[in-house]
Amino acid sequence: MSIKLGVPSKGRLMEKTFEWFGKRGISLGRVGAEREYAGVVRGAGDVELVLLSAGEIPRELAAGRLHLGVTGADLMRETLAGWDTLVSPLAELGFGHADLVIAVPTCWVDVDTLDDLDAAAAAFRIVHGGRLRIATKYHRLVREFLRAQGVADYRLVDSQGATEGTVKNETAEAIADITSSGDTLRANHLKVLHDGLILRSQATLFKALNVEMSAADRTTRDALIRRLGID
Repeated sequence: MSIKLGVPSKGRLMEKTFEWFGKRGISLGRVGAEREYAGVVRGAGDVELVLLSAGEIPRELAAGRLHLGVTGADLMRETLAGWDTLVSPLAELGFGHADLVIAVPTCWVDVDTLDDLDAAAAAFRIVHGGRLRIATKYHRLVREFLRAQGVADYRLVDSQGATEGTVKNETAEAIADITSSGDTLRANHLKVLHDGLILRSQATLFKALNVEMSAADRTTRDALIRRLGID
């Protein structure tokens, strides 16, 4: 058996992850054609590179099929209930930054805080006879955040496409989504609530906590972690 390292399989996250490891003397690379999800690791002993979508990596770590993996903190916390009993963050990698936020239409001039949103949701229910809809891909994180902040009379609607467009398309009244610059929100006439930051996320290297390992594998994993300069 070898140590399995899960890395996003394409795009900027893959490229920046390869670069981050490369700067620390560990060479990661893709093997074969662009569409083949096979990889190679050089400079780290018996370590196997597993290329997966960023969304798959949390589940594979939790199941013990990966020993180490790189994915966004937002995906880890959204995907895994009790995530901190299943994985441990080893290092933030300094890229893939995104904030998960609550945003409402800019024309809602009296709604700037979560208290305002709660009041607006109550008023919406009185007027429309239903709950204010918040479109999101992050149901667990948003629900936990709004519950902790005392916001009620809303319902989450699933968004698997361009969440920012749901308000314009009248499939939701507000959204909860990730943003880096805020440009897309502004282009869709949305504003972030002053206290609407749910989570600051970035690409992070995680270690699986519940994985069976031989003494040799544990030695290989720990040597790799030290090679990366992680205490």
